[in-house]
Amino acid sequence: MSVVSVHHVKQWLKHSQNPLAKRLFHFCLWLRRLEVPAPRLLSLPLYHGWKVALTSVQTLVRICWWTPLFKGRLTACGRGLNLYGGLPFISGPLKITVGHRCRISGHTTFSGRAHGTCQPELRVGDNVGIGWQTTIAVGTQVILGNNVRIAGRSFLCGYPGHPVDPVARAAGQPDADSQTGDIILEDDVWLGTGVYIMPGVRIGQGTIVAAGSIVTKSLPPGVLAAGNPAKVLRILIHQSPLTQPDEEKTDAA
Repeated sequence: MSVVSVHHVKQWLKHSQNPLAKRLFHFCLWLRRLEVPAPRLLSLPLYHGWKVALTSVQTLVRICWWTPLFKGRLTACGRGLNLYGGLPFISGPLKITVGHRCRISGHTTFSGRAHGTCQPELRVGDNVGIGWQTTIAVGTQVILGNNVRIAGRSFLCGYPGHPVDPVARAAGQPDADSQTGDIILEDDVWLGTGVYIMPGVRIGQGTIVAAGSIVTKSLPPGVLAAGNPAKVLRILIHQSPLTQPDEEKTDAA
């Protein structure tokens, strides 16, 4: 039965005054609302059993398939990589190195500029987390320091992909070298959900960028920044746990 005829049947059931059509329509509504009794004593073990089975299968696929495939594309990879949710999409002549104990979503895009004079490079430090649907576009170099956290749907834009001139853009010419730039996130930087980082930006150690911000200029270390364009809202006071006991002893004395 064609799609058109199915549509006509549905419209006939909904709008026809024919008694048969009305009965069939109510019967279809009854079928749509039909449900199987699910007592909690039965449904709860079924739910947890399904979750255990699903998690086990996903873990096996991650360990035996996705992670080896991803490591095969890397120049170097440390220990303890947790690649969850599939295989990241990688395009362009991108050199990638990943440190120890990193957590990377499979719904991530890594791209390298194909028209530069040097090979673009992505360097990921130790204990880095890259969230769901994040894109890292490397024009020349992107460096993620240790303990960096990047929330979902963030975009590190090291190159635009198209020239500014409309004629050149319509002709399919690549972007200019002047449109690209390094992006550096120093140690302990945290990007909230949906943060955009423009070319040539360096974010200082320990700085937090609030969700939805667009960073067009470099930010100093140890601050909270937000907005479009992102601006420093306040200075963050970080107290090292290694020095805290000594300070407590001093106060006690």
